[in-house]
Amino acid sequence: MVWSAPAAFALADVIETPARPTELAPDRLLNDVTQAGDRIVAVGERGHIIYSDDEGQTWTQSEVPVSVTLTGVDFGSDTQGWAVGHSGVILHSGDAGETWSLQFTGIQALELAIQTKEDQIAAMEERIEAAPEADKADLEWALDDLLFGMENMQSDLDIGPVNPLLDVWFENENRGFVVGAYGMILRTTDGGETWQDWAPRIDNATNFHLNGVTQITGGALVVVGESGQIHVSVDGGQTWERRESPYEGSLFGVIGTGQVNEILAFGLRGTMLFSSDLGKSWRVVPSTADTTLNDGAVVDDGRIILVGNSGVVLTSSNGAESFRNYFRNDREGVMSVVPVSGTGLLIVGEGGATMTDARGMNLQ
Repeated sequence: MVWSAPAAFALADVIETPARPTELAPDRLLNDVTQAGDRIVAVGERGHIIYSDDEGQTWTQSEVPVSVTLTGVDFGSDTQGWAVGHSGVILHSGDAGETWSLQFTGIQALELAIQTKEDQIAAMEERIEAAPEADKADLEWALDDLLFGMENMQSDLDIGPVNPLLDVWFENENRGFVVGAYGMILRTTDGGETWQDWAPRIDNATNFHLNGVTQITGGALVVVGESGQIHVSVDGGQTWERRESPYEGSLFGVIGTGQVNEILAFGLRGTMLFSSDLGKSWRVVPSTADTTLNDGAVVDDGRIILVGNSGVVLTSSNGAESFRNYFRNDREGVMSVVPVSGTGLLIVGEGGATMTDARGMNLQ
């Protein structure tokens, strides 16, 4: 199913209202940070997007057409970027994050999902028509489930765009994925001009939240989510396989380690799962930091950094065999991190954007 971006929408005020300029944007909640060439771009509450050309020393607020909370940002090139957030919004920038346009909303996501469900219903009705009498009862139960699901989606459509997108990844200026609540996963191959409902290709019949998506060294794509979900694709996202997970709680993020086919997934209660074989087997990484982990990054020197709630910053210098914990004095949640020159880090979270040393201690 494909949706083409229309010129205008009749949506809630927060989607129609541009983010308000404020000098406080770098000091308020920021949920994700990434690099666009040499520029650093961060996104957060109230539609705030800020960027820095001096590794976080100073910040400029971007022009953003919405005021919803933004949850994820990624760039497919030095200039072409996408941000996602509440109400199912997808924003696009063609100038390295200085200005943004609204490309997609939760209304369109629901319309795509409803079309997918209608196609599934039509296919099931054909199966029932052709099936032997002995098989019809089970198939009719399956049809009822499909009809119930579509009714729920149509009810959500009446309420408005409420379900958030939670993460975004782009391979280049054209190909990318976004994931979100209730099993949402969308794909584009034309830079977001059109989006496809990719949920039927994921083994997620209960529509658990999908929280993170990334590409690891070697080229495989990985999606993680609620209830210990881990999905891996080795063909650019065309097909996905669900991996058995040793953890049944929520996983909020996933990164590569810099080594081919290695995956590090993490989430609730400091859980860290490591795989060296694309998720076919897993090792639980020991940790004494019993707090939710949100994001991570790999430094050029091989260090692996994870960040999370209560101000925790975890560092591994041995390929995720073990991590050293550091809890920042302010104990404010850290949502994302990027390495900067030398051994420093730029972290974002409840306290806005902060420069730290390699351990996570403030430089300012």
